[in-house]
Amino acid sequence: MGFQQNARRSSQSAASLRRSIHAHLVALGFTKNGHGYFVDGELSKQKVRDLHAVHRHEIVAHHRDFVEAEWSDLAHWFSTGKQLNPEAIDPELVEVRAGSEESRLFRLASLLWSVPVSQGFGRRLRFLVRDRQNGCLVGMFALGDPVFNLTARDSWIGWTHQDRSDRLVHVMDAYVVGALPPYSLLIGGKLVAALMTSKEVKAAYERKYLGSRAVISEVENRARLVLLTTTSALGRSSMYNRLSLPGGVKFQHLGSTRGFGHFHLSGSIFESLRTHLEDIGHPYASGHRFGMGPNWKIRVIRAALESIGVDGNSILKHTIPREVYAVPLATNWKNVLLGAHVNTRSCVQPASEIANFCLQRWVLPRAERDKRYKRFARRRIIDALRDGGPGPTW
Repeated sequence: MGFQQNARRSSQSAASLRRSIHAHLVALGFTKNGHGYFVDGELSKQKVRDLHAVHRHEIVAHHRDFVEAEWSDLAHWFSTGKQLNPEAIDPELVEVRAGSEESRLFRLASLLWSVPVSQGFGRRLRFLVRDRQNGCLVGMFALGDPVFNLTARDSWIGWTHQDRSDRLVHVMDAYVVGALPPYSLLIGGKLVAALMTSKEVKAAYERKYLGSRAVISEVENRARLVLLTTTSALGRSSMYNRLSLPGGVKFQHLGSTRGFGHFHLSGSIFESLRTHLEDIGHPYASGHRFGMGPNWKIRVIRAALESIGVDGNSILKHTIPREVYAVPLATNWKNVLLGAHVNTRSCVQPASEIANFCLQRWVLPRAERDKRYKRFARRRIIDALRDGGPGPTW
């Protein structure tokens, strides 16, 4: 029996799923109208955190055993206010290797983000930023393959569909960027964001990926990295705003996304939709395997919604935009991305120079003006990891 016939026999299940989805979205704060669901009022940062709170709670709950097992071994990476001397901050980049202590720390620290972070896909580079003065974590960032369709980016570059297909390999997306307290209280986020544009990161990319062959296409990667992109889920980002390095890179605001995705259908709701497809024999239910790309969840959600009589776009278009930023790493980045140039003229700087500028420009002046960082206690980290609420604002 085909999945279409099975779907017709599951009308009671479909009605139950429709009710569950409606109740879930209303509980998150969405309101239904004739075209779908939307959020009333101004999208403040706190409202966005609240919209993501259920997803974050599910993720924290899922990792609870990991947190309890690892905290005693990893707690020393998190600084207290008393351990931090702003004048002595000395950042270093630590590349994260799979299976290492740093990998476990990256996983643990990412649970502190108010908006849950993805795991990335395709090419992936992860770094910790550690303070040599005390061995503690300043922050971290991760770069991965960019999404194929991003209107704000593609319009800014001037890409056609073919341009994008041919040269998206020159771009990577920062899907995790930020500082941890007490460094975040000293505008440490700007320091971390700036460090991901360093010569050391570019060298790590070239060492890992230049000359390698793609697993699926088997095409050799000869593309230099010339552009980083990132998105901010909490509106215009103070971290990227006015972030530029003398004689070096500059972060640029490109616009916003359309507010389309699946974050609001995470966890148990997604599993209910996937199980529904499994029950009716739909091939997407078990189709998540290497090579299928990042859109498997959207395909599952859309197919399941359509099978229960709901327009997928009316649910997937959640209307919560993300702000899009880009930072060119070469002076001729646009010519490279449009295919006019083959060789790149890099404008990246050593991590030591970047760190020194950021410390003098932002971190030390903030430390002089605001002494709250001195009162930060490490127990606030484990409290936030165990809480699973809308995310700490420190």
